[in-house]
Amino acid sequence: MPQYMLLLYDDRSRWMKLSPEEMQKAIEKYMAWSKKPFNVGGKRLAEDNGRVMRSDNGATRVTDGPYGESKEVLGGYYMIEAANYDEAVQRSMDHPHLEYGSRIEVREIYAM
Repeated sequence: MPQYMLLLYDDRSRWMKLSPEEMQKAIEKYMAWSKKPFNVGGKRLAEDNGRVMRSDNGATRVTDGPYGESKEVLGGYYMIEAANYDEAVQRSMDHPHLEYGSRIEVREIYAM
């Protein structure tokens, strides 16, 4: 069955506005969603900015980043199984990130 990545983007300031009780409730919702039978795996990314590597005329350049004009960052991912994009989207409709994050990008993983 094809696999899809759910790339979870959010605005970190939204999370800072949650009370400890609201944060706990959100974490419980994410943990429950991760137990769905079509979920293959996923992880939250560390809060640092990471590194960006670019090839520049044969030389590799490494910089801090990524930095963008927006406050939105890639905060984590899930891998799910679905027959096609429509099913992947349908399976993701109740993901708690749609309540707590800013967006989910659904991408099919290339099958070799």
